[in-house]
Amino acid sequence: MNRTLSRTERIAWARLARTPRIGPLTFHRLLARFGSASAALDALPRVSPQVPPPRDAIEGELDRLDALGARLLASCEPDYPPLLAQLDAPPPVLAVRGDGDILRRPTIALVGSREGSASALMFGERLASDLGSAGFVVVSGLARGVDAAAHRGALKSGTAAVLAGGLDHPYPPQNLKLHEAICASGAVVSEAPLGTVARARDFPRRNTIISGLSRAVIVIEAALRSGSLITARAAADQGRDVMAAPGSPLDPRARGCNALIKQGATLIESAEDVIHALGDAAISFTPQSPGPLFDAAPLPAGLPGKVARLLSPTPVHVNDLARLLAMPAGAIAAALTELELEGRAASLPGGYAASSGAAPLGLD
Repeated sequence: MNRTLSRTERIAWARLARTPRIGPLTFHRLLARFGSASAALDALPRVSPQVPPPRDAIEGELDRLDALGARLLASCEPDYPPLLAQLDAPPPVLAVRGDGDILRRPTIALVGSREGSASALMFGERLASDLGSAGFVVVSGLARGVDAAAHRGALKSGTAAVLAGGLDHPYPPQNLKLHEAICASGAVVSEAPLGTVARARDFPRRNTIISGLSRAVIVIEAALRSGSLITARAAADQGRDVMAAPGSPLDPRARGCNALIKQGATLIESAEDVIHALGDAAISFTPQSPGPLFDAAPLPAGLPGKVARLLSPTPVHVNDLARLLAMPAGAIAAALTELELEGRAASLPGGYAASSGAAPLGLD
C-alpha cells in the first residue's frame, strides 16, 4: 500500500500508533488483521484494555505541526523515507520538519561519543563534510559530541537529525542553534508526539530510526556500553552496513569501535573508505520476516499462554516459536500481539520477541 492519507485517516493512524502498548510491529499486525486503522480502533476494546488518545488531541497536534512548518507522515505514504519504509515494522507515523525530500537521497548515519575527544570531533566533522561533498545526506541524533560535529560538517550539503522527544523539545539545550540551522537547511524527524520530553528509555528507539533511515552506520568513538553501539546493532539487524573508525587502545572511548571492528565492522579512515565499502550496487534489504502478519482464524485456546511460557529476556524469532509449537507463524504473531497488549511480551526489531521489559536501554 502506497498512498496519501486523508486527514481523517491520518488521525486514525496516529491514534492507533499512540495507543499504550501498541508498538510498530503490533500496529502493522492490527492493520493487516482489520484492514484499516479506523477498523482496528473500533475493534480495540474487544482485544485490549488500552485506550487510544482522543481524536481532538491528534487534531490539535496536526494543527501545531502545521504551525511549526512540519507534518506527520504515515508509513504507507509516498513521501515517507524510503529506507525506513523497507523495515519489517517501520514507525507508523513520523513527524518531519524541514526538507523531508533529502531523506530520499543516499543517506549515511554518523554517530559517536557525547564526550568525544578533540580528534574524534575534528574527524567526524571532516568526514561528514567529505561525505556530503560526495552526495550523501548525513543522519545523526543531535547529541553533543560526535553527533553535533557530524551535523555541523554536513550543514551545507544536507543533514537530518532524529530526536528522541517531540519536534518542539529538541535535546540537548546547547544544540538549539544547531537544531534551528538543520530545520532551515535539512530535516529534523521524530516518532514522538509534540510535547514529549525525551527520557532515557526513548533513546534506543531513536537510535533504531537513525539506522533505519541510513544505508550504513559509521561509529566514531564509543565506549563498550553506549547508545552508539545500540545503533550499530540495530543497523546489523536491519541489514545495513556497519563501519567504525579505529581508536587508541589506551582510550576507553575507543573500545566500542575497536570491538565492532573485531566483530566484522568495516574499518574506515576516510570518506573514500566509506564509498569503497558501499560499492556501486544498491543495498538489498532482506531482514527476517515473521511470516504472515496475522492469521484471520481464531486463536487456538491457550496459545498465548504457551507462547508466554517460552519467552525470556533472550530474544527469539517468531518463526522459531512457530516451529517449537508446531503452529502457523501468523497464529504466533497474533498471540504475541495479544501478549504485548497485556504487557506480557515485547516485540523487537527483525521479527524477534522477548519477555516484557527486555528491550535494551542507552543514552547516546
